[in-house]
Amino acid sequence: MAPIITNGPQRIVCLTEEPTEILYALGEQDRIVGISAYTVRPPEAKETKPVVSAFIGGSVKKIKALNPDLVIGFSDIQADLARELIAENLQVLIFNQRSIQEILDVILTLGRIVGAGQRARKLVDGYISRLEQLDILTAGRSGRPRVYFEEWDDPIITGIEWVSQLIELAGGNDVFSDKSKGKLAKERFVTLEDIAAADPEIYLASWCGKPFDRDAALARPGLTEITAVKSNRIHELPAEIILQPGPACLTDGLDRLVELISPDLSWPPTPD
Repeated sequence: MAPIITNGPQRIVCLTEEPTEILYALGEQDRIVGISAYTVRPPEAKETKPVVSAFIGGSVKKIKALNPDLVIGFSDIQADLARELIAENLQVLIFNQRSIQEILDVILTLGRIVGAGQRARKLVDGYISRLEQLDILTAGRSGRPRVYFEEWDDPIITGIEWVSQLIELAGGNDVFSDKSKGKLAKERFVTLEDIAAADPEIYLASWCGKPFDRDAALARPGLTEITAVKSNRIHELPAEIILQPGPACLTDGLDRLVELISPDLSWPPTPD
């Protein structure tokens, strides 16, 4: 049989939430045949798509049984699962986006893969327009509050690069912006002494995979003395809107950051 030109993969398994949300945003959700247990956005995905993975691990047997022509994952943390799937002769694509630019590039790449390049470009143009509008509003603001973002509690891990960039766009100063560029979690470890020395005015937390335990966090030595705690500016953000490197952090996640960091701003913009 002669080869043909196809319109991209027809049976896609998404090992994390963001490719699922991207494909739905592109109107290509019918290609999805399996998703992660941590998928929250969009809510209808979990109602209609079978769960085949957690985050670190997944059922190779279940995934293979779906006969996917592409499996999409995220980050070095899924390296072992990706290796197992490749050993089963499956097509595997692992993205490793860490910045806002890389998130936008992934959306464009995924759009091209499924033959929706123009729709992906329109989607990204919309995100960029929002980011540019906010950048204009917060540029040069005086008295930017010092912000600490906690991604995990033991060991203590501060926010990844896209989170740090969104904090800056929202009008804050990430106290560990230098750490945020570390691609590996161990490069973003901080100590209680580091946090106390930075003396953040706003303490944001989103513990990936479990609820933020405020009492346990504040019971750690030295944290009750930081400005954020004394002024009661401690807030939890849902992981699905800030730690998901896809549409969520660029929309609902960013809007929540603005609400917490720059409540005086008129944001989000009114749709045209």
